Amino acid sequence: MKKNTPISQKHSLGCGVACVAFILRLNYLKALKIFTNGSQKANNHGFYCKEIMEVLNKYDLDYTYKYVNNKTKRKIYNDYSIVFIKRSKRYPAGHYLCRYRNLWMDPWINFTENKNIKKSKAGFSARLPGKAIYVVFNKTPNPLSPKSKPFFGRLDFP
Repeated sequence: MKKNTPISQKHSLGCGVACVAFILRLNYLKALKIFTNGSQKANNHGFYCKEIMEVLNKYDLDYTYKYVNNKTKRKIYNDYSIVFIKRSKRYPAGHYLCRYRNLWMDPWINFTENKNIKKSKAGFSARLPGKAIYVVFNKTPNPLSPKSKPFFGRLDFP
């Protein structure tokens, strides 16, 4: 899989899975299998930041998560950070997006035009579509960027 190809979510609440797939360079369905009860959660209630962090850390990455405030707001702009935007009329369940090369990888970029998950499309956007309230980030900034060492994490399933 190309490392900069946006990943489309396949479940209504699977945006966190798509962001993990993007970071680990997996397809969506492989990433879904890593999560405990992945299909059920992606259909019914979504994922918490802690679950996303734990999955990324299974692959020898060093992620943590924080509430976004004045002290942590700069973390949302690190490559491969995942943000959760606040629930709103536009995004009633909130939404996860992943930062990559000064853009946001949005796993359902056409959500406002088409709420049918079977027609979801992923893409890159210059702006966040809402207010970031949580950030899942690597303690080592830009761990997978071209300037840092290549990612040699485990790509087998634990």
